[in-house]
Amino acid sequence: MTLGKAWFTPQQAASMFGIEVSLILKWVEEGLVRSERADDKVTHINIDDLKLEVEAYVKKGG
Repeated sequence: MTLGKAWFTPQQAASMFGIEVSLILKWVEEGLVRSERADDKVTHINIDDLKLEVEAYVKKGG
């Protein structure tokens, strides 16, 4: 459980982890990362979900 901020824009999250926004959006579409949407556009993603996916991605050799 995150004690701080748990939701970030895809752009902020991509910058934090050094990955492409397109990869984050792919994980959102696959249902692996929770998101908030407005006008059918992803506005925020859950950072805890993203951390788990980044860890798995790195273990696979990304």
